[in-house]
Amino acid sequence: MIRTREDYRNYLEADRLALGCAGGLREWLRNDIWRFQRLLRKAEYRRNTASGLIGRLLAQLTERRLDRMGRLLGFTIPVNVFGPGLSIAHRGTIVVNEHARIGAHCRIHVCVNIGASIRDGRAAPRIGDHCYIGPGVKMYGDIVLADDITIGANAVVNDSFTDPSITIAGVPARKIADVGTKANRPVG
Repeated sequence: MIRTREDYRNYLEADRLALGCAGGLREWLRNDIWRFQRLLRKAEYRRNTASGLIGRLLAQLTERRLDRMGRLLGFTIPVNVFGPGLSIAHRGTIVVNEHARIGAHCRIHVCVNIGASIRDGRAAPRIGDHCYIGPGVKMYGDIVLADDITIGANAVVNDSFTDPSITIAGVPARKIADVGTKANRPVG
């Protein structure tokens, strides 16, 4: 969670590297996903550090801008859900419950839904670090996923997976390999 200006800078840098953004004016102006993620982190920083009336107003205005931009890109991603190093693959529908918690260095694709239990709107998934969430994945309920998990396309995850460094897929999801995201990353 972003609590200081230094945290804010660290999250931005981790996100930039995860997205593969070179930086520069062209990237700053034309990359919509990078603009969204920068606004997401600014909204988190302002909400978590707001003090006084002006601070709270700035936080609300930033969150309104974030909601508006999210609607344009198809994202419903609330603040304080993702750790540093978030990488959104491309535009498209992504819906995340505000009570979900996703660790550092997550790559998420389109048509993903991370939702709460039907019985309790606060019972949402908790996902570890270094996760890869493939296109079309649906996750819901009070579940826990360990670090370094790859979730295959169109999987429906409604059970916890506490073994790290595995791949899960299917409907309902089950373990299909003892290889996580770290083994699939390019060297260097």
